[in-house]
Amino acid sequence: MRNTNAIHRHLFCRDRLGSVLARFASTTMKSITSTIPLVLVVLSQPLMANPPSPIVVPEKKASTWLKPMLDVRTRYEMGDFDKLDTSNALTTRARAGMQTTAFHGFSALVDGEFTRAAIDDYSGGAKEAEPFDTTKTVIGDPETTELNQAFLQYQGWDTTFKAGRQRIKYDNDAFVGNVIWRQNEQTYDALSFVNQSVPGLTMSYAYVNQVNRIFGSDADAAITPSYTNVDHYEADTHLLNASYTGIKNWTLGSYIYLMDFDEIPSYDNQTFGVSAKTNAFGLALSAELAYQDEAGTGSDKDAMYFHGIATKTVGAQSFTLGLEHLDAGMKTPLATLHAFNGFADVFINQRANGSHNGITNPYFSHAMPIFWGMKWINTFHIMGDNEISAGYGWEYDFVLTKKFNDHLLALAKLGVFNSNGDVLNGKSEAPDATRFSIELDYTF
Repeated sequence: MRNTNAIHRHLFCRDRLGSVLARFASTTMKSITSTIPLVLVVLSQPLMANPPSPIVVPEKKASTWLKPMLDVRTRYEMGDFDKLDTSNALTTRARAGMQTTAFHGFSALVDGEFTRAAIDDYSGGAKEAEPFDTTKTVIGDPETTELNQAFLQYQGWDTTFKAGRQRIKYDNDAFVGNVIWRQNEQTYDALSFVNQSVPGLTMSYAYVNQVNRIFGSDADAAITPSYTNVDHYEADTHLLNASYTGIKNWTLGSYIYLMDFDEIPSYDNQTFGVSAKTNAFGLALSAELAYQDEAGTGSDKDAMYFHGIATKTVGAQSFTLGLEHLDAGMKTPLATLHAFNGFADVFINQRANGSHNGITNPYFSHAMPIFWGMKWINTFHIMGDNEISAGYGWEYDFVLTKKFNDHLLALAKLGVFNSNGDVLNGKSEAPDATRFSIELDYTF
């Protein structure tokens, strides 16, 4: 009986298991049957919505450690001084060079200047330079090929150090500048530094052992037995300049220039000066005062310098009233002389070497925009001696500029000096003079 019951239980379990397996198989087949069309649809589509993009390998950038520099200036200039023949010059100056990017603070720069004359009916102003003609009015742009700058620079500790041939400009170039107007730039073989460690204070110092003048390396003829090269000054010169902007609305300056020239001792001088700029009463105001020891030509006398300027801006126009005074004998051999006392350049030699009876120059200037984006500046000068007791004459200047873009600039300039016949230097009077130029500048 027990065996019969066991057999029945076995048969029941077998039938139950078979029923479960049959139901599972039926359900599974239905799922597979319903899934197959969906799988086929999926498999019939691309695996990605868009085809894969190719791997782009970025192009290797060109080296930027060298930066090229280029500026080209073409100028026509006419000069006509009384008792000299009229001069005409058409010159082109190209200045080309390279500058490195900084590497651990170190960088370098080198550039050269190349000036050629298409019209050379003028005197370049120095013997051996081409062209040179003592009967013609000087236009100080002889043909040149020379190294303009070559220096090593280090920047660190809020200081910039330079060693080599370099450009040096202080303040408004009244005592130390680069004579930027002429085609060949004045540069300096020097050690220099500029420090800005103290907020608002900029301290500059340069030791100069040679001044490379505007006449170029070909102008190596002697002017005097001791002055063997007009192309440069051998020097033992110390230049110290400081400016401070830490007082609101003020810029204060001071300088000490100890100039010693080996071959031209008459140019030696010690100059000490202060300056201030501010805005007050709706005016931009500036004043500069300097004292010079060893003024004059070969004499040991003192001289004072003063320059005051007031400018009023009304809309796009500006009106400037200025007064510059140099005591008799005051000399500025390293200045950008063309920037002062009129564009006719009547007084540049006397101002450089101190061979004048004093220069007092009140002037008025008006600047305004005109048509086609041009700017027009008109200036009227009165020129007198140490106490304005004698009038050298008067001068009218204008400058017309048009900036086409960041690279191209056009300029026209006129200076007309009318002499009153009074003595400027010894027995010589200031001559009547006219100087006109038109130029096109391109900077890369």
